[in-house]
Order: sequence, then structure tokens, then C-alpha cells
Amino acid sequence: MTTRQELGSQAATVAAELRGVLGRLNRRLRQQADFGDLTRSQLNVLSRLDREGPGTASDLARAEGVRPQSMGATVASLEEAGLVRRDPDPADGRKTVISLTAAAREAVATNRSLRQDWLQRVLERELAPAELDRVREAVALLTRVAEAD
Repeated sequence: MTTRQELGSQAATVAAELRGVLGRLNRRLRQQADFGDLTRSQLNVLSRLDREGPGTASDLARAEGVRPQSMGATVASLEEAGLVRRDPDPADGRKTVISLTAAAREAVATNRSLRQDWLQRVLERELAPAELDRVREAVALLTRVAEAD
């Protein structure tokens, strides 16, 4: 029987290994897409707007864990690059809603497709069918972990 202390030690080891593997996988996925000279913060904002839809700079700052002034600079640079636009909030004209431009939506979709295709090819090439089933099971478990509070 595994003691609480042993379980904690195992979890710590798995957590460290998982963090390392996910970091390497994330870097490999980023290498598959070409977003030019955009910073990680800019890419995060584009990704969030794509997933969650338009939002205010304050909403984005809160979601990304940065100060509103920092988010303002990030949004300004994305707007200058033609990737986001600002429109009056229909519910509150004092606020501005930030959304992706058509060019940004297309770039995000294209780059997501490139990363997806790369990952699919690697999974097909590197894993046997039984291993792919184990990865599918691990994804389900990791989804639970990601959604835990």
C-alpha cells in the first residue's frame, strides 16, 4: 500500500517530468508556426481573442495576469500590425472592445493547422497503435488535471 508521503513524492517527480516534457513539446509546436516577430505576450493575446472572442483591455490584462498599462502597450502594437481592432462596446460606449482582424484570424488558423499537422505526423510516425491509445488515455487524465482548481 502506498503511503501519503510516497504518493506525494511520486506526484512531485511526475510533476517535474511533466512540466519539462510539456515545455519541450510547446517549444516544438511553436517552431512549426511562423508568427514573425510577435512576442509571447502578443501571441497569448491573439490566441485568447481567437478562443474567447472580443474583450476589453482590462479583461485581457486580468486573464493574462498583467497590468492594464502593459496590456495597453501589447494591444497597441497588435493594432499597429493590423492584427486587432478596437470598437466601441455596444453595451457601454465608454469601453472599447478588442477583436481580431480577418488577417489575424486567418494567420491564427493557418498556424494552428501547421502545428496540428506536425503533431499528427509525429504521433503517426513515432507511436505504435497501442502507444497512441495510451497517449489518448493520458490526454483524458491531463484534461482532468488542467481543469482542477
